[in-house]
Amino acid sequence: MREAEYRKDQVVKYLIWTFAPAYIVQICAAPLYSRSRTLGQLLIAAMMFVPALGAVIAGADVKSMGWKPRIRKNIGTILIAWLAPAVLTAAGAALYFMIFPDHFDLSGGYLSSVVGAEALGQLREQGISYPMYVLVSVVGGITYAPPLNMLTALGEEIGWRGFLYPQLRERFGRCKGWLLGGFIWGAWHWPLIWLIGYEYGEAAGNPSGYIGFPVTGMLLFCVITAGLGIIHDRLYEKSGSIWVTALFHGAFNAAATLPLAVCLADTGSARLLGPASNGIIAGLPLLAAAVIILLRSGGKKTLECPSEERENSPGENR
Repeated sequence: MREAEYRKDQVVKYLIWTFAPAYIVQICAAPLYSRSRTLGQLLIAAMMFVPALGAVIAGADVKSMGWKPRIRKNIGTILIAWLAPAVLTAAGAALYFMIFPDHFDLSGGYLSSVVGAEALGQLREQGISYPMYVLVSVVGGITYAPPLNMLTALGEEIGWRGFLYPQLRERFGRCKGWLLGGFIWGAWHWPLIWLIGYEYGEAAGNPSGYIGFPVTGMLLFCVITAGLGIIHDRLYEKSGSIWVTALFHGAFNAAATLPLAVCLADTGSARLLGPASNGIIAGLPLLAAAVIILLRSGGKKTLECPSEERENSPGENR
């Protein structure tokens, strides 16, 4: 993979234009989220395009980020990007429920806590049992949801993997660049974690919150995004296509919270452990995969690639 030229001025401008608008959106979304979950989620989804905007304003060479999907060449990598999040999530959830079997619940309590008890009644009226609803959700999360989610995830990937990560790798080396990038990516979500209990609680689905709210949630999320960032960026390096990393991002978003549908609605501080893959226990398979990639990379700045491919490699800022 061809080295990117580190530009401190571009990185600073990118961080300003990525964090400031996103934090404003998150602060505005918090009160809206409590009144209308759907509208709040739409605003949060729109926020995913802010990193792309930041990259453009910073002067990133967006055209060189790898816009050709190269499907024939990347078929194996595409399948990994599509299916690995579901496999890692399932493995993490299984580990969590082995340790906390009493938390497994198919009564629909989580759905009721999030969207209201009437949702279960509507399912029954349509002749759909809750286990059937969960099965349909899982199938959707594996099949059509990843490519659909890819379209919004692309907004983040243009900024994080397309621009920031190559810059950080060039300045700090691969390992430090990956870890720093993961922390920055996680910190980008902090207002949501604080104001609406994003991911871990003190909100619908886990109203009692968790120990150390919100700081423990903020820090734990950065650990998870560090692991995720390593996998994302390795897929980007391997495929040379921004679409592959966007697909992985979309697939992870589709699968990550599915285990919550079969968990007790309010597990308090145990939410920091799982069963969603952003927890300490449920996230172990994901983090293990990231550590393996990190160790195999050996701290090198870049990967060597054949000279005929260098002209098309992503992440270069000309």
